[in-house]
Amino acid sequence: MKHTTLGNVDGGLDVGRIGLGCMGMSAFYTGSGLNDDESIRVIHRAIDLGVTLFDTADMYGPFTNEKLLGRALEGKRDGVVVATKFGNVTDPEARKTRAVDGRPEYVKKSVEGSLERLGVDYIDLYYQHRVDTLVPIEDTVGAMAELVAAGKVRHLGLSEAAPETIRRAHATHPITALQTEYSLWSRDPEAEIIPTVRELGIGFVPYSPLGRGFLTGAIRSVDELDENDFRRFNPRFQGDNLEANIAIVTAVDIIAADLGVKPGQVALAWLLAKGDDIVPIPGTKRLPYLEENVAADAVVLDADQVAQLDDIAAPQGDRYPDMSTVDK
Repeated sequence: MKHTTLGNVDGGLDVGRIGLGCMGMSAFYTGSGLNDDESIRVIHRAIDLGVTLFDTADMYGPFTNEKLLGRALEGKRDGVVVATKFGNVTDPEARKTRAVDGRPEYVKKSVEGSLERLGVDYIDLYYQHRVDTLVPIEDTVGAMAELVAAGKVRHLGLSEAAPETIRRAHATHPITALQTEYSLWSRDPEAEIIPTVRELGIGFVPYSPLGRGFLTGAIRSVDELDENDFRRFNPRFQGDNLEANIAIVTAVDIIAADLGVKPGQVALAWLLAKGDDIVPIPGTKRLPYLEENVAADAVVLDADQVAQLDDIAAPQGDRYPDMSTVDK
């Protein structure tokens, strides 16, 4: 697999061009298919295929996904970039009054839990999962910077942060990566976020690069999803929105057929064509899909194909049922 560098702090963070999002192994998409042994096999195979960046968070499960990744990485830590996140409050009672916590004391408590669950001495990339609008970003990132000084964290990241927040955070301590949703299914970052991180020398990590599975062409109705799959409640999968959004996959299908590859591989290749500073983290808990995703690293789109994909109309519907925790 090709490699690239996220950010420019201390020479940046070297990673493979395609990472692995581990969330779906433990949360949100699990349905009846939860199988830790299979997920561990996927992680091991990903390492064999050259994947180096593995992404998790304390809220996935909660906590069980970090433990799963930790188990999978026993004896395989060398060369692996472990990324995890804090900030989404996991305690149901506490969450009733505060959904996101960026207080310095919460930062310091959270990292200790993640280190223990992951079974590692340090975290390569530590993200604030969502911005706490009740706490100055300087205070949160200042506490995160103390973790770097203590050797518990190597690099800092933000997730779903707005341009002004990114600038203030970066002025407090250099930010290595910004993670937010970006794909042919979600083009919002192109207007302001990507220009901002490129100006500042921050890498960009798109999560849900396959549009929550939609860009693979496998989903045509929520009836195909497990009853507890959160996509059933996602506005983009509902009614008229879903019908309109199928046109996106149709356009991707045409190019995939021309190239003799899978639609999901075209969607990932489009992201890779957007710049060497972009490292998508498609998630899967199935070996065939992992191998398919990793193979997208070798798919090359010509300028006309990229332009055709660029011209696809924006999807209908919000990204989440509740957008209140997304920084603006």
